Amino acid sequence: MRKNYLTVDEAAEYLNTGARFVRRLIAERRIAFHKVGAHVRLAVADLDAFVMAGRVEPVQVNWSAGRAVA
Repeated sequence: MRKNYLTVDEAAEYLNTGARFVRRLIAERRIAFHKVGAHVRLAVADLDAFVMAGRVEPVQVNWSAGRAVA
């Protein structure tokens, strides 16, 4: 069964990063989170949205005189 909300450590594993990075995102308010008492939980949908917001679309690269031209 897939969880809807993850702990900081679970979110770090989900993002394939360290827990310190996730805590920094929370501290800088760069990612949405929920407080449950003293505990912090992150919604899987918010993590997916964070990843998609950083997506960079590929471009077609053409070479001209040995240099890449976008």
